[in-house]
Amino acid sequence: MAGRRRWSTEEILDAAAELLRTSDADSFSVRKLAAALGTDSSSLYRHFRSKTELLRAVVDRILLAAMDGYDPEGDWKQRITALALRVREAFGKQPQLAAVWGRYASSGTGSRMVMEEALEALRASGLPDEEIPASYHRIAVLLAALIASEAGASAVTPEEHEQGMELFRVAVLGADPERFPALAHFARDVPPLGADRRAAFEEILAAQLAHVEAAARPNQ
Repeated sequence: MAGRRRWSTEEILDAAAELLRTSDADSFSVRKLAAALGTDSSSLYRHFRSKTELLRAVVDRILLAAMDGYDPEGDWKQRITALALRVREAFGKQPQLAAVWGRYASSGTGSRMVMEEALEALRASGLPDEEIPASYHRIAVLLAALIASEAGASAVTPEEHEQGMELFRVAVLGADPERFPALAHFARDVPPLGADRRAAFEEILAAQLAHVEAAARPNQ
């Protein structure tokens, strides 16, 4: 009788990424992955000790993809902005894993490459070394939150999106001006949450980088 096929680590990660295209990280399980590969869970645990470790590895491959061909250009703010947009685009192709990136710390090569570039760019800002780790952490938390939020919205079906837009229009345009005077005043100009997310992403990041720049200025 032929033995079961031995799957390589890369093949397991490929299968996990494909499975996660149609299911979220919470419903994902090693058992489901094993079934998709036609094997048993124990064979996968030889490669990854837990579901969390497996998810971290899949996320790290996304970060590796984001850094593929990356060549730092421009000043420190342009470097961080370019890095952030590359990570955003990479997770846009696998939105189910954006929340995993923010939830679980990754120690893989992709993660280290992203951290290295962000820290090097912050060093170029003129910020004192003792302030760089905290500034890096704030930027990382901001990016993880923005990317996870956008990824969550992208998982909504067209029908759910249209229903949400209709509810938004009813809630905003139909606001009672006596109870919600500011909302009624700005009703026709307030965009829905999903409108022009890239511009909002870049403007929020730019505001954080401006804060870093202001902190670095006295030292220049």
